[in-house]
Amino acid sequence: MKAVSSRDNPRLKRLRGLSQSAKDRRQQGLTVLDGPHLLCSALDAGVGLAEVWVSESGIARPEIESLLRRCPDTVETFSLPDPLFSQASPVDSPSGVLAVFAPVQPLRTLDNGNWLILDRVQDPGNLGTLLRTAAAAGIAHALLTPGCAQAWSPRVLRAGMGAHFMLPIHEQVDAMAALNAFGGEVIATGLMPSASSLYEIDLAHDVAWLFGAEGEGLSAPLFARADRIVTIPMIPGCESLNVGAAAAVCLFEQYRQQRAGGSR
Repeated sequence: MKAVSSRDNPRLKRLRGLSQSAKDRRQQGLTVLDGPHLLCSALDAGVGLAEVWVSESGIARPEIESLLRRCPDTVETFSLPDPLFSQASPVDSPSGVLAVFAPVQPLRTLDNGNWLILDRVQDPGNLGTLLRTAAAAGIAHALLTPGCAQAWSPRVLRAGMGAHFMLPIHEQVDAMAALNAFGGEVIATGLMPSASSLYEIDLAHDVAWLFGAEGEGLSAPLFARADRIVTIPMIPGCESLNVGAAAAVCLFEQYRQQRAGGSR
């Protein structure tokens, strides 16, 4: 392990850039994960790590020490004084360990199965939560349109809690074009009187779920592309759910039905 103590160290400067700048991440094709849980998930998934950085206080934590021992010999490791580590961390509450790696490219092309299409979801916390939910519900592909937050940014990674290493994520997707090759039903949520109740429809087949940005919702062309509009029943006086909560209800209702063989 190499000790770095100067804030002017070139490798440390690069780490700070990757942690804080979407432009740097795009240009270098690298990103940063934060925390032992994500590092463990990346190692379990066989992700090729380039560097691991640990704070001086983090080295003393058994959990982090164990993860460092799991890292292949090809991974460069660096230690930082806690103040420098805090400056390099992409989050407000540094965890003691960071890793630099290249985002995982989808190995599977868009095929059958359930899709989650996210349209201009810009909040990193919401995006990470949606990806985490999709992975847990067995979604086959997550498609992100232009205007979504950078899927592999440190804050989205942290909110995803390892989902990125379980779920094929396709960014900058022309959703309308992709849907032309989809063989299942395309469903969006909405509040119009003609909408079907989520709990009264059969979901035991492939579905492409459409969810849009907070406040703005889906773009008009995508909303019009839906084969069906569904609503989530709620008590009187409640108008809508956060996009992450709405997606969770829909995806797990489908998961429940498909596990039960299509029963409603």
